[in-house]
Order: sequence, then C-alpha cells, then structure tokens
Amino acid sequence: MPALNSRARAIWNAVLFWVVGELALQPLVGNAIGGLLRAWHLGNGLSAALIALFELGTLAIAVVLTALFGYFEGRSVFDYGLPLAQAFGARFWEGMAVGTVWPGIVALLMIALGGMRVAGFALHGWELFGAAAAWLGAMVIVGLSEEMWFRGYLLQTLRKGIGFWAAAIVLSLWFTGEHYFFKQGENIWDCITLFAFGMLICFSVLRTGSLWFAVGLHTAFDYMQIFVIGTRNGGQVPVDHLLNVSFPGPAWVNGGSLGTEASVLMYPLFVAAFVYVALRFPARPLRSKFEDVAAVKGTAG
Repeated sequence: MPALNSRARAIWNAVLFWVVGELALQPLVGNAIGGLLRAWHLGNGLSAALIALFELGTLAIAVVLTALFGYFEGRSVFDYGLPLAQAFGARFWEGMAVGTVWPGIVALLMIALGGMRVAGFALHGWELFGAAAAWLGAMVIVGLSEEMWFRGYLLQTLRKGIGFWAAAIVLSLWFTGEHYFFKQGENIWDCITLFAFGMLICFSVLRTGSLWFAVGLHTAFDYMQIFVIGTRNGGQVPVDHLLNVSFPGPAWVNGGSLGTEASVLMYPLFVAAFVYVALRFPARPLRSKFEDVAAVKGTAG
C-alpha cells in the first residue's frame, strides 16, 4: 500500500505540474510576450530574437515550477536533471558534437541526392558573426527550456509513478503533439522525427543520469538546421542564416516546407544516435543514476 500511494502521489504531482504550467501559466506568459512583440515591432518571422523571447518564457515557467515543486519535496531546482556543477561541462559539449555531426551528415546526403543546393554564404563579415552569435544564444535557450520543461521534473517524477519507459513514451507523445497542433504544415514524417527525438533524449537521461548531454544535443541539432543549413521550419525561412541555399527535389529528401526534420534521411541517423548513446554510456540502475547526479555538488561535468 505505501508503494501504491507513492506511485499515485508521483502521478498526481506530475499532472499538477503540467496543468499549472500548460493551462495556467503558458497562456499568461504567451499573452505577455505577444505584447512585447508588438511593442518592440519584432514581427512574426523566424528570427533568433523571436525564438529566444518565447523560449525564455517557457524556461521561466519551468524554473519557477520546478523550484516550487522541488521545495515541497525537499530538493533543489538543480536536482531534476540539470545539476549546476555539471552546467555546460563535458556532457554538454559531447551532446553539441553529436548534434553538429548529425544534421551535417543529413545536409551532405541531401546535396548528394539533389535535394539541397548551396550557392555560397548568405552573410558576410560582422553581420555573419552577429547572426551566428544570436542564433547560438537562442538555441542554447531552446535546449535549456525545452529539456527542462518536457524532460526535467516531469520525467523524474512521472517515472516513479508509471515506470521510466512509460513516462518517456507519454512525454514524447506530448512533445510531438505540441508541435503537431501548433506548428504550421506538420505531417506524419516530422512527427516520427519528433517522437524519436523525444525518446532519444529520454534514453540519454537514462544512460547519463542528467539532461546536460541532451541540452547540448538539442542546441546543436537546431542550430545546424536553422542557422547553418537554413532549412525551412513550418514553411518559414530563418532570418539571417549562414548559407545561400535552395531546396529542389522531392520532399522525402529535403522535408519540403518542414525542412530537414521531415526528411527520411533523418531516420537512419536516429538509429546511429541511439547506438552511440547505448555504447558510449553503459547501463546502470536508474535510481543509482539519479541519486548520483542529485548528490553532485562540486564535481565538474
């Protein structure tokens, strides 16, 4: 009976966290950000400033709720997958490396199959430097906000109620659904990518014990696609991207209006990424992993 009560409490806490964040705070923050967009005349384009602003709102919600729920559980905001002592350490940069190579290979395959053409650089000089820095900052915020929101407190709490893999599936479906219902032109191919991405991130948490590898992976994965490749996203072309590119050829190669995420060339690379994580990080008991990370106070990542 105590075990049953513990599982029920974990499920209830996860549901309450989601309801407060998704149904109460997100609309309030979204309206406030909309007001700022109008006041600052940022428009609706796919720009680093626009993405950073919206993702900062999500990050603020995730931090506040995680700190609040953690307080009642006697834990720190950093005990739910993002230990401060490991911040932007070795795991983060390893994730960055994987997230850079992966879309890079997809881009090369797209070029080889006639789905992408490069005609030099779209930016030069200080304009290039400024855009590169702005997009990198925005993508770091994306990595932090989405990982903390989707797979921080919720993953660690929900797995206590329904088990790790069930929690991973639920959260990956939610992650996919958020994009499916709110991203223009979403299709089944992109949804497969999004669900697989969510499961890969959860798997990396299982094997590494933290979200720092995932934050690095997510940051570089999006940075490569949006800034370096300049792929379309929901029909929008990124503002101030690196390459002067066009995307002829069939959508199964280049993803069409959804960009490289919806390309079937992504799928074998997902398999490779799963294999990499499985071989690179040996399996250990889940409880041991999370307890080790929560106990880290002064060891760099």
